[in-house]
Amino acid sequence: MPSTSLHTNVVAFLAAASLVVVSSCGGTEQAPAATAPPPNAKRVDAAKAGNVAGRVTFEGTPPANEKIPMGSDPVCARENSGGVSFDTVVVDNGGLENVFVYVKDGLGDYYFDVPTEPVTLDQKGCRYTPHILGLRVGQPLEIVNSDATMHNVHAVPNVNSEFNFSQHLTGMKQQKTFTAREVMVRFKCDVHTWMSAYAGVLDHPYFAVTANGGQFQLKGLPAGTYTVEAWHETLGTASQSVTLGEKEDRNITFTFKATTN
Repeated sequence: MPSTSLHTNVVAFLAAASLVVVSSCGGTEQAPAATAPPPNAKRVDAAKAGNVAGRVTFEGTPPANEKIPMGSDPVCARENSGGVSFDTVVVDNGGLENVFVYVKDGLGDYYFDVPTEPVTLDQKGCRYTPHILGLRVGQPLEIVNSDATMHNVHAVPNVNSEFNFSQHLTGMKQQKTFTAREVMVRFKCDVHTWMSAYAGVLDHPYFAVTANGGQFQLKGLPAGTYTVEAWHETLGTASQSVTLGEKEDRNITFTFKATTN
């Protein structure tokens, strides 16, 4: 009887240890089970949907982005031997980049299926890439380490659950999901303090990150009146009301100004 008990305990210990190893080496977090649409849910009729597009502009002289000191990690320094700056305020031909634009309210009872395709947050050149991203509640976020150095992924949300894990090998991947809407979730690296990223987590697909001179598109919106908001990590937010008819295309502009001390 004692030998049987010992065997059982050893098996249990090895099974638990194997789970710890799998967890520590990265892997896939099981996504929350899909929920059925509520009884009053509406679906968007694509044949009648419209689009909102536009641009986020910057007025004034943009502040200079500080140089990033990467000398504490030889790998990071080697990957950025020419020097690199923070991308906090990036202006391209008068357009402001890295602005998260999204429908803040007005969708009412519309229901949207959650994508199963993961969104990727990469760690490359000791920077988070992309710096600003969007994804859906319940959609997988795949976090990748493309560097030959250890990174620590630390999500610091206000609504969702915090997580914090290390990726010490090149090519390591781990998936996480968020369970609630939140604009925005901040990511940092506790090893390389200059690394940061922000994710907008929404329960609908109407969001975009400005690029190519501050441009954005929100496609396939049903007719209605919406609050559209633009978020920037240091310049704050701006919003406006947009009324969209069936099959209508609307163009809007947000303008952020240089701050003065």
